[in-house]
Amino acid sequence: MTDTALGIAQSILGQPWRWRRTSAQMAGESLAPNDLVTQLLLARGVPRDDIERQRAPTLRAFMPDPSLFRDMDAAAARLADAVEAREAVTVFGDYDVDGATSAALLVRLLRALDVPVDAYIPDRLMEGYGPSGAALVRIGAAGSRLVVTVDCGAQAFDAIAEAKAAGVEVIVVDHHQCATTLPQAFAVVNPNRLDEAPDAALHGNLAAVGVAFLLGAALLRTLRARGFFGSRPEPALIDLLDLVALGTVADVARLTGFNRALVTQGLKVMARRGNIGLAALMDAARLTKPPTASDMGFALGPRINAGGRVGKSDLGVRLLTTSDPQEAADIAQELNRLNEERRAIEAAVLDQAIEASAACANAPVALVAASGWHPGVIGIVAGRLKERLHRPAIVVALGDDGVGKGSGRSIAGVDLGAAVLAAKEMGLIVAGGGHAMAAGLTVAADRIDALGAFLSDRLAADVERASGDKALLIDAVLAPRGICPLWCEAIDSAGPYGAGWPAPRVATGPVRIVEAGIVGTDHLRLIVAGDDGARFKAIAFRSAESLLGQTLLHARGGRKLWLAGRAKRDDWGSRPAAELHLEDAAWAD
Repeated sequence: MTDTALGIAQSILGQPWRWRRTSAQMAGESLAPNDLVTQLLLARGVPRDDIERQRAPTLRAFMPDPSLFRDMDAAAARLADAVEAREAVTVFGDYDVDGATSAALLVRLLRALDVPVDAYIPDRLMEGYGPSGAALVRIGAAGSRLVVTVDCGAQAFDAIAEAKAAGVEVIVVDHHQCATTLPQAFAVVNPNRLDEAPDAALHGNLAAVGVAFLLGAALLRTLRARGFFGSRPEPALIDLLDLVALGTVADVARLTGFNRALVTQGLKVMARRGNIGLAALMDAARLTKPPTASDMGFALGPRINAGGRVGKSDLGVRLLTTSDPQEAADIAQELNRLNEERRAIEAAVLDQAIEASAACANAPVALVAASGWHPGVIGIVAGRLKERLHRPAIVVALGDDGVGKGSGRSIAGVDLGAAVLAAKEMGLIVAGGGHAMAAGLTVAADRIDALGAFLSDRLAADVERASGDKALLIDAVLAPRGICPLWCEAIDSAGPYGAGWPAPRVATGPVRIVEAGIVGTDHLRLIVAGDDGARFKAIAFRSAESLLGQTLLHARGGRKLWLAGRAKRDDWGSRPAAELHLEDAAWAD
């Protein structure tokens, strides 16, 4: 058995197609031909003796003991003290989806415990990322002497020191990479602490909302041990799993292990539509069926993000914590409108960023900067640029004061967050941090060239290695008639799919292109026919002007092709069908 799928050593995009499970991995195994889920799980790295646990991931099977993490018990005890004393608490969150869901989770839990609690989300343009000393002191002066930061705080040394001097206690709940020293907080709960125990460090892929969920579990356990629930009901933490699932998927956390269990169970909670704000957002996004992980990543997450990017930063938290149906509907519609505005701004900045990237065409890391770019969309643009260039990309919006706000996205195998922290230690940037796949930074305009050179030099070998390993991994080959709803339903049971747990990719063919055209702004739409008489639709998103798109546009009625991509249900017609979301193609003759 060869590991090259269908003998394709070079596709139209110039890459080989390989089986996700190599012949060496499959040697000696005996699997039933119809045991599709088992094969998909094995292909995603699940050990043979762990198949049953992974087949239907539950919290009971995957949830770690919260006490495993440093400072968790201290944080839970301090919050329990606040609950018993009905002490005012403020949750200070980031303005993205992970920050909004983390803050909403703790606000809703503390409200259920009769704690006077508020959320504070900084304005992206006026205050920037993370807590400032001025904001923390101001919160304390307003009556809240205990602040919990979520999805931020790991690098807020000066701000937390200033808060401590003013008598404000801060609990940091974060997941971003830490430096060798930690802020002077009451507690720092972060699986990515450098001094974290090995078993806890295994959970370094948790989003901040996952860490907040564990803190919530530790808090309830502490209160239970103190007899707090002797005369009152205990809040159902599991009812907040819809928030955990949304934040985890939107932050592109790896959907393996505990994360996969959180999202699997969170989707079930979300389908019940118990959160009034989330239900209103699903209505605004026209999601009438039970949501999927893809819906959270592409429909719900971007709308919540739009508030922090181009609108009011607290809209997401307000939506996710309101108990007023009318307020929820109003906020959801506002976020829907802001998302459309964000798309227009993003498209304009992306065009300029693509043009600017020509100046760093040969650099391992693409770093582009300009004045006039909206800081609220640079993270999305960096992601688009990374996809286009197949290497890490950083987009910097320069302000009138000569200081740039940057956001970066990386490729698998290249740790951008660690490189940004190293740049901070070298004095190349004012502030910065992140994790392997994403990072943010603040940099002076006259240091941008030096920063680009440093990052490219540091990451060159990793980028080369990651690029050299490029191949399209195939899970299965289907006849054209196999692109059908039945296949889509079968693979759903091995989900949810996302980062670190890729949706199955299939190859199908040989086919001929019957129709080809451009839809939307840059999407290629095909109708293809196979030798078995079956026809199906295929679409390649944002590919009309690419090599793949142009080749297929001119291949109508010509040579036969193998197509590769993800099979998805298509419910737009009068009866269920399926379509292929196209990623690559290769000549079949």
